[in-house]
Amino acid sequence: MSELYAARRGRLRDRCAAAGSGAALVSRPANVRYLAGGAPPGAVLLLGPSAGEADVLICPGTPTADPADGRPDEQLRIMVLPAPGGDAVVAAARTAAAAGAESLAVEENHLTVARHRALGSVAPTLRLGDLAGAVEQLRIVKDEEEIASIRIAAEITDQALGELLESILVGRTERHLALELERRLVDHGADGTAFPTSVATGPNSGLGRHRPSDRRVEEGDFLSVCLGANYRGYRCEIGRTFVIGTTPAEWQIELYDVVFAAQRAGREALVPGAEYRQVDRAARHVLAAAGHGEAVAPRTGHGVGLEIEEDPQLAPAAMGKLDACVPVTVEPGVHLPGRGGVRIDDTLVVRPEADGGPELLTITTKELLAL
Repeated sequence: MSELYAARRGRLRDRCAAAGSGAALVSRPANVRYLAGGAPPGAVLLLGPSAGEADVLICPGTPTADPADGRPDEQLRIMVLPAPGGDAVVAAARTAAAAGAESLAVEENHLTVARHRALGSVAPTLRLGDLAGAVEQLRIVKDEEEIASIRIAAEITDQALGELLESILVGRTERHLALELERRLVDHGADGTAFPTSVATGPNSGLGRHRPSDRRVEEGDFLSVCLGANYRGYRCEIGRTFVIGTTPAEWQIELYDVVFAAQRAGREALVPGAEYRQVDRAARHVLAAAGHGEAVAPRTGHGVGLEIEEDPQLAPAAMGKLDACVPVTVEPGVHLPGRGGVRIDDTLVVRPEADGGPELLTITTKELLAL
């Protein structure tokens, strides 16, 4: 594993060198974990111009053995700040300046204005630059070990959802069902939830990221759920819609069939070289043709990994093309105000056609079940 993290840091170092930066300061937790193997709370990673001792993980306090934080690469030097409450970002700037660095690339979009000013104050000789999403770009394509963790997260999520479908749902609140799903995720081996679990019933169904309420499940409701497990830092997402306790109404069947067709079109568009917006367009076209263009979410999907909503974005204005080994969601949905709606959401890995095409990680049935 040390070689893996060293290789990742080497790729970032090469990018910094090409941009004229001699050192880099990584402060965004997911990026720290990607490069260092672990991200204790408040820790930052300082990369020097050459590999080896110049790479330092700076922590405000002594790292614990909490598996949720990961395990720092043994090749890294770990510096623990002597005073509690110290700022690791400021300490990193001092360290870089003391080592003779002339420039330092930082994650400007993660630093507050006050922190950025503090860097200039403690190390006035350092020329500050911007990493500008360089680490996020490296994270888009996953190695097979990362994909294996996402696959296990998906298996855990499928198990939790499958068990819920076997229980009695009528009369229970959205909030209670969400709490039960989150407990089941942990019971099956998740380190936690990938994001707050969404359970939406009746007129709330089909809303993206709906916050569960005290509304009780009633017969004839649409029930939409969206959940995901966090396993070793890697996350997945699944969303399904069901009908409660009775044969679906005609309008429910028609709406479900349209969203299902849109989701299938989006999944089939996941091929290496496809434009991000092309995938979005494939799903969006189906919904618009059925008269639901105004009720569609602003994007069809997004990348998943150490964060639940990372690049790439599968949206109308997104620029870029898919590579192989990129895990993404495809999650079209339609919400009809006052009536409810449908969301169908899967996590998949982009694979070339020679390898069987997109790899579906979340396998809970997409049949319109009456529970």
